[in-house]
Amino acid sequence: MIKNRGSRKLSVTSAHRRSLLRNLATSLFLHEKITTTLAKAKEVSGFSERLITVAGRKDVNAKRAVAKEISNKEVMKKLFEVLVPRYEGRKGGFTRIYKLGTRKGDRASTAIIQLLA
Repeated sequence: MIKNRGSRKLSVTSAHRRSLLRNLATSLFLHEKITTTLAKAKEVSGFSERLITVAGRKDVNAKRAVAKEISNKEVMKKLFEVLVPRYEGRKGGFTRIYKLGTRKGDRASTAIIQLLA
């Protein structure tokens, strides 16, 4: 029986995919809303929600774990000082995805992913 437990490959190598998710999560935390393809939005949603959950522990190990994925110090500061207190009472579901339709150039389905207020 086939069980698809992996993530989307997004037609790139594993190193490129990891870098892509890190960059998308950094942009999402910085701007709180980004427009991308639907597949990338779905992948970065889970990735960023895991980071917010880990950051919610608010200890040194949590900061180190998040710093492995997010290298921008400004974004790290915003994550721990603004976003974590905002979602303190929530158990999950920190992001929302809106489907936009297809992109004109290549007919890729696009979406907006945003952090909930």
